[in-house]
Amino acid sequence: MARKTSWEWSRTAQTRKSMLQAAREVFGEHGFAEANVSEVVARAGSSVGSLYHHFGGKAELFLALYEDHQAAHEEASAASVAKAKQEGVDDPVELLIAGARAYLAGAWERRDLVRLFIEGDGPPGFELIRRTRGREWVRQNAVLLRAGGEPLDRFMVAVLTGIIGEAAREVAASDTEEDAREVVEAAMKLIRRLDPLKVLEEG
Repeated sequence: MARKTSWEWSRTAQTRKSMLQAAREVFGEHGFAEANVSEVVARAGSSVGSLYHHFGGKAELFLALYEDHQAAHEEASAASVAKAKQEGVDDPVELLIAGARAYLAGAWERRDLVRLFIEGDGPPGFELIRRTRGREWVRQNAVLLRAGGEPLDRFMVAVLTGIIGEAAREVAASDTEEDAREVVEAAMKLIRRLDPLKVLEEG
């Protein structure tokens, strides 16, 4: 029985993965509003019933794709920061940069998804989800930078987070990987030049 359960779990995971990949292609080609569920399931080699069973509908499928994308960003950034700490890096700004580099590498690797999610064509409530995720990102960066709760502290962290976010947009819009790397290096240079720790200490 345990063997069967394991097989069923594996099959379910594979079905979900196939549907998300198909959704990535279809949403990328048509946007959310014009995307057709039947095209998604056809590419996934599945059925409409299976899609509704796993996700509940087109909107939920879109949001699942977004959540997987964000989880990949977070996992890569956290792993990069942890690696930097293991290597002896303790400067908060350099740790932020380590996480940002991983984030921007993901923006290039999944540039089709970055473009999809910034175009504003999503299900009802998606913009609120994006804004909520953005506030959480600022909060996480504030912890990493050991920022306080003063208005200037919050503003500085928001500015730094905004730089990384805008860099991700430019990376996703880049024609070549070399162009994307130039954007990344420019963003890292700007973060260092702002000297956020000095600003936070003076605040």
